[in-house]
Amino acid sequence: MKTKNLVVLALLVGMGAVLHAVVPGFFLGMKPDMMLTFMFLGIILFPDKKSVLLLGLVTGIISGLTTTFPGGLFPNIIDKFVTAFVVFGIFTALKSFQSSIIGVAILTAIGTIVSGTVFLTSALLIVGLPGPFIALFSTVVLPAAAFNTVFMIILYPIALSIVKRTKLTSQTISH
Repeated sequence: MKTKNLVVLALLVGMGAVLHAVVPGFFLGMKPDMMLTFMFLGIILFPDKKSVLLLGLVTGIISGLTTTFPGGLFPNIIDKFVTAFVVFGIFTALKSFQSSIIGVAILTAIGTIVSGTVFLTSALLIVGLPGPFIALFSTVVLPAAAFNTVFMIILYPIALSIVKRTKLTSQTISH
């Protein structure tokens, strides 16, 4: 793994961490997870197993440390690790959509829903939920999926432009 790639991944995680920390919880201590968008962007820019493993673990730990959800550390670690590899699997399987904004948007929506489902399920099993699963899913996960998708539609072209201008090594960016 190249140092430049590690720096970019660290910057993405850092930006996601800042947004995750400042966005307030709005429903029973839960909030949309802004780190997911940056994790997905890192997976899209650097789709290799080492980067995905690193992103999943680091994003999970930082997200868990900055969560407003009671007892959310371990559910966040589990969620991000699982979600990172699910998104990586979908991304590598659907090669025709890899550089398309529509494909990236759909991947973000699916990834956010997977993340929310894994988080709520693991939280339910580990610490319990502060409300009904379906209520938390419909009031936090689905709006977060919509928000993250719109955010990625805005963020992806900007990131792609920066990657092209800086000649950053990426396996999928070949435009």
